Amino acid sequence: MSVYRRLVRNVRTACLLPVHIFLDTCREIGYTVNGVRRGEIPPSQPLKTLGSTAGALVMVSVLLFPIYWILLAALSPTGGSIYSSSGLSLLPSNPTVQPFLWVVGDLIVPAYSIAMNIPATNLAVVFTTPEIVLLDVSQYGVQNPSNFKQFLWNSITVAIPTVIISMSLIVPAAYALSRKEFIFRREILFVYVLMTQIGGGLGIALLIGLYAVYVQFGITDSKLGLSLYYAATAVPFNTWLLKTYMDGIPASYEEAAVVDGAPPWRIVTEIILPLSAAGLATVFIFTFLTGWTEFVVAQTLLGTENYTLPVGLFSLVSEYSIPWARFSAFALTFATPIMLVYLFAQRYIEGGLSFSGIEG
Repeated sequence: MSVYRRLVRNVRTACLLPVHIFLDTCREIGYTVNGVRRGEIPPSQPLKTLGSTAGALVMVSVLLFPIYWILLAALSPTGGSIYSSSGLSLLPSNPTVQPFLWVVGDLIVPAYSIAMNIPATNLAVVFTTPEIVLLDVSQYGVQNPSNFKQFLWNSITVAIPTVIISMSLIVPAAYALSRKEFIFRREILFVYVLMTQIGGGLGIALLIGLYAVYVQFGITDSKLGLSLYYAATAVPFNTWLLKTYMDGIPASYEEAAVVDGAPPWRIVTEIILPLSAAGLATVFIFTFLTGWTEFVVAQTLLGTENYTLPVGLFSLVSEYSIPWARFSAFALTFATPIMLVYLFAQRYIEGGLSFSGIEG
């Protein structure tokens, strides 16, 4: 099965997963009810299950309550809170989607012109497609929309090179550290572990040194330079993570492939990488989020035109006031792709982390 077919199958399975869970839950409820009626299942057992389920729902509600609070502020015209002078309210008064429209801005498909020369007649024919307006926010009372689309493009052009550079280093390094024996291998592993623990005051000192180096090379406002930094910080931890995952793949698979005459590159591409799918997906997501959500270094190195989404969100904060409705709508729109990524890749993340021994 090709990579694309496997990807389509996994996406389809993830989309249908809630339906399957609902149907399985309904079937299990029916089996339980019939079992209680026939006396095969004691009544206390479903009551215990119901109590634990209710407790889990309460815990999830408590954890998701801050997100609901932000959504409530985004839907309120003035960014209102749950508690006000009129008392406690869990529903927004006079809800509006104007803050979200302000974030998204106008959606317009630009016009394109295509020129064609006809050799026999020496004529030039120009085909022009009309401009299509999908959304005009001015019709909804929104003026001066945000630069969300520019920030989004900047984040994409930073995150994608980060993933490409990181994966091109992480995968061969993890395979070499997991499967090969070479000089200073143990020392290199210790250095990798040390690099994953850098933070605090040392991290601030490194940030100052990084800024000085970038100034010397004239790349302080370069998105590619920022991607290089993100890739460098993502390599140690993710290499260790993927290496630990590859350690669990039996060496007998490679030995059997060698006996069959498979070259080393086929062993890696057809045995190691397919069996490391969960670990690769986990590393891919972690490296992508490194370039998507980082704030401090992006704010330090980038200029206004190259601001990424986290820096763009922070730019809404003024010295004297914060537009809470727009701030909340911007934050939710920024976080939605991250939530979707975790939703579709949850089983890969859980499998990768639990297999690598850092389950928690």
